[in-house]
Amino acid sequence: MSSMAFDRPGRFWRGNLHTHSNLSDGCLEPEEVCRRYRDEGYDFISLTDHFIGQYGYPIADTTPFRTRDFTTILGAELHSGAMENDELWHILAVGLPTDFEPPNAPGFFPVEDQESGPDLAQRARMAGAFVAVAHPEWSGLTTEDARSLSAAHAVEVYNHGCAVGCDRPHGFYTLDQLLTEGRQMTLCATDDAHFTEPDHFGGWVMVKAEENDPDALLAALKDGAFYSSTGPEIRGLHWEDDVVTVECSASASVIVQGQGSAAVAQHGASMTRASVPLGRFDSSAWMRVTVVDAAGRRAWSNPVYR
Repeated sequence: MSSMAFDRPGRFWRGNLHTHSNLSDGCLEPEEVCRRYRDEGYDFISLTDHFIGQYGYPIADTTPFRTRDFTTILGAELHSGAMENDELWHILAVGLPTDFEPPNAPGFFPVEDQESGPDLAQRARMAGAFVAVAHPEWSGLTTEDARSLSAAHAVEVYNHGCAVGCDRPHGFYTLDQLLTEGRQMTLCATDDAHFTEPDHFGGWVMVKAEENDPDALLAALKDGAFYSSTGPEIRGLHWEDDVVTVECSASASVIVQGQGSAAVAQHGASMTRASVPLGRFDSSAWMRVTVVDAAGRRAWSNPVYR
């Protein structure tokens, strides 16, 4: 078993994959959004405004706001068709080309004869985007909905805006169900920042690439060469047949999860290294790691597969 984020060359770059500006329902100009993330110490963001007719189907051109130390990946939050609860699909597309053909999506509601969410996600993936299931808990996404989105690379497992605004931030149940059914997917933490409430600088990805370059970052995202965090750092993962060794910033708990109820935790004070036995996971086809610090902030590895 190997963990792509820790086995490939390069360094980690901190980025936010889900952000809005006043081109849709955010309150800041795109340039100001980029400035705030840059000054907060981020290496990159993707500005992902709502790609609907109400806002003119925007894909923000953030290339003028790139600097030597900060870059951007073009993207959008896509909408079309109804989920099982009759609400509109929300699909994150990072790395979307500016000539991506809009769906018939006039506003935040489904309409008749509209392209389905799964079909729209497939088009985005074929166009070169990294596609993620956005805020499944907030959306009321069912497992059947999630199964239908076969083009998704990842599930958004933590959304900071949804944590702040409605206490529905998670997507772990959705992810773990799909993993158990045999889907090989990654997970991501995001802000979904609108800057209308304290919804920013709370969830991010750490992407392993040799350069802070949009193409290199996008390729690494698709390869799964990243981990996600709300605070802690994961500095190394070493998987062996019977144990995983985790190197991290000071933590209170290191937890390995697998299929069904399979989980093993180690607890301590300011742990920076933990070796977790894997005997509990003999029948699990996948495993992932959570690191929890003393303040309750978390970092999550992408799954590995046997």
